[in-house]
Amino acid sequence: MNTLLSLYILTTGLILGSFYHVVGIRLPVRTPFFTGRSQCPHCQTKLQPIDLIPLFSYLLTKGACRHCCTHISLSYPIVEALTGVMFLLSYIVYGWTPSFLGACLLISLSIMVTVSDLRYMLIPDLLLIWFAALFIIYRFVYPLHPWYSSVNGAFISLLLIAFIIILSKGGMGAGDMKLLGVLGILLGTQLVLVTFFIAVFIGTVTSLLMISLKRNGRKDPVPFGPSIVSAAVIVYFYGENLVVLYLSSF
Repeated sequence: MNTLLSLYILTTGLILGSFYHVVGIRLPVRTPFFTGRSQCPHCQTKLQPIDLIPLFSYLLTKGACRHCCTHISLSYPIVEALTGVMFLLSYIVYGWTPSFLGACLLISLSIMVTVSDLRYMLIPDLLLIWFAALFIIYRFVYPLHPWYSSVNGAFISLLLIAFIIILSKGGMGAGDMKLLGVLGILLGTQLVLVTFFIAVFIGTVTSLLMISLKRNGRKDPVPFGPSIVSAAVIVYFYGENLVVLYLSSF
């Protein structure tokens, strides 16, 4: 493994993680994120370059704004560090291969979906359209075998969630349906179904944990998007092994 390349990938992940956090916060409320300087959400002071160094700025300022001393949310360094570490892990697992690119695309979508859904309980359509296009291009260049597995994966997952929404009378959201459909393009039929079942498990455990900690009531909604993308990342890395393990148990 190339040490310099690993450091570059980690640094790139930290920088992109900072950008993904901004997108996850601004896109759902239609606030521009490519233009305009960043500012403190409390005192509205324009941030200087020293305030914008991913992860390190948070550590240097001890998690507070340099101007108004208001506490800065831990979500900023967590998202930056998580993106950087996941990019590096992808490189360690796949090396400089097409699978590494697919992993980075999936991680990028996952981070932005998680930030947006946790903050607003909303997965922006525009974000899904962008990544649907990116996944289609990726699978056109690096197709699954058979190639139509991507098409089937998208349609089957859409129909599955649509059926659940109808059956449960709104127990899941349309955003979750579209998200799983987009993931079906990348993962294909078999793995997107595995993703759904793992996501249900993660979502159930999360809901029970929130109830036990008295953070949520039994009837309070819990964002399902983070569970879906967490399951998708697990399946991308270990899906084939999980399928083999499941089939060998019979």
